[in-house]
Amino acid sequence: MTRLVIPLLLTLSLAACAPDRDEQTEATERSQAAAVAATEPVAATASTPPPVSESGCDDVQAQWLVGKPATEADVEQARTDAKATLVRQLKPGQAVTLEFNESRLNVELDDKGVVTAVRCG
Repeated sequence: MTRLVIPLLLTLSLAACAPDRDEQTEATERSQAAAVAATEPVAATASTPPPVSESGCDDVQAQWLVGKPATEADVEQARTDAKATLVRQLKPGQAVTLEFNESRLNVELDDKGVVTAVRCG
């Protein structure tokens, strides 16, 4: 009789330690959901630059002008490189309009005519 009791007790104790089928199912579903979420693309963040539209300008292509004197030829080359249709040079203290024009390249100058910044708008 003791031969039957010991295996029966072992079986019952192991069954008591085993997780419930519902717990296993829930854990599997959570794991699968996390795996799916990990494969989804991440939304754009603030540090991601905005995409350049086909009709707009790309000021990254004109950054080579920063630190150089603003000659007419260099400013025109920067406009072409940025694929901008317009360019304006902004001198210190100069009054400017604030409307945004996606196809315009703004070249900011210091008081000596050296380019300090290049940006679209």
